Amino acid sequence: MLTKAPKGTKDVIPSEVYKWHYVENIVREICSLNGFREIRTPVFEHTELFERGVGETTDVVQKEMYTFEDKAGRSITLKPEGTSPAVRAFVENGLFNDSQPTKIFYFTPCFRYENPQAGRLREHHQFGVEAFGSQDAAIDAEIINIAITLYKRLGVESLQLRINSIGCPECRNEYNNKLKSYLQPKLPALCETCKGRYEKNPLRIIDCKEEKCKAQITDVPFIIDNLCEECNTHFDKLKKSLDILEIQYIIDPTIVRGLDYYTKTAFEIVTNTIGAQGTVCGGGRYDGLVEACGGPSTPGIGFGMGLERLFLVLESADIQVPKPNYMDIYIANMGEAASSEAQRLVSSLRSNGIKADKDYMKRSLKAQMKYANKIGARFVVVLGEEEISSKNIKVKDMSNGTEEVINMNQLTDFLKQKL
Repeated sequence: MLTKAPKGTKDVIPSEVYKWHYVENIVREICSLNGFREIRTPVFEHTELFERGVGETTDVVQKEMYTFEDKAGRSITLKPEGTSPAVRAFVENGLFNDSQPTKIFYFTPCFRYENPQAGRLREHHQFGVEAFGSQDAAIDAEIINIAITLYKRLGVESLQLRINSIGCPECRNEYNNKLKSYLQPKLPALCETCKGRYEKNPLRIIDCKEEKCKAQITDVPFIIDNLCEECNTHFDKLKKSLDILEIQYIIDPTIVRGLDYYTKTAFEIVTNTIGAQGTVCGGGRYDGLVEACGGPSTPGIGFGMGLERLFLVLESADIQVPKPNYMDIYIANMGEAASSEAQRLVSSLRSNGIKADKDYMKRSLKAQMKYANKIGARFVVVLGEEEISSKNIKVKDMSNGTEEVINMNQLTDFLKQKL
């Protein structure tokens, strides 16, 4: 088992990592244009953070967290999502004292013990954004626009935005009473998990994936029809802001999201690209989470996007990520003196920002040329005794096969003109 990665994990090898760099660079560009700055939080947190933030009634907390005790007996959890750690960092570092809103984004590994499937591993990676401090629904629309912009920049067009409002504590309490009255006679037919949710968070029953539960709630009342005036106004402003940004949307009253901290805006972006319609981004507003985690009352809005699923979408849509130029020039060499001179040349080229390499395997000249072609070197130079003596070298352009003879000391300037 030493040579096999644990179930639900996957290596990103050098021949694939360029795709990650490509997406990450676009993410950073989009976030910068929108005024978001990067944050990095620890891989593990105190378990209580997720119990309080994500919610004890969620599948994540009940079934999926990687939780253990450290040597001091403290309960520690590998983070299953990115928002709660970002909130904890916002509170601990006093970012609420800065001018608001605070806009942050992150790339982070997340860990959930669930059956691995395409685009969803036990260790997966998320791109997420969070904006703290503003109650304005216009910022909700801008958060959504970041996700849509990223997918469109990558060439994905078959996207559908679904939005809902799941209210605030005021209208949620009134709605919960109505929902519980509806669910009460159906309790015996619900799954054990939903029976447990009935008292603590009946709204989560709408999100149950069990077919027998779905069959029992086909005519369930939705919270979007039971919003208070403030939440109705906020939802209307969200729709208006999306219209301003020319973002099409569908109102889906079944969206409640899988985490307990959401309030008001809840949204998902789905696509048919990966076969059956699947969610490729989800998020919403969490106006009470900062306070629940020990900070001052501070509104917040954000989303999480699984990167493995994003790459699955790109692959399914046959969208090719452009491969970078890994090597500008390869110095083939014959003999010890040529090897030493090649090392000097390579070092000089690298110090001038030119990607250069040489043979370290004592290959034949023919094998070195094959290797140069394999690593995608744009140019190749062959060094032998004659080249060292005359200082004249032949530079071969591998893209068209042409050759030019130049003085060895002019190689750097030559390449800077050509690259």
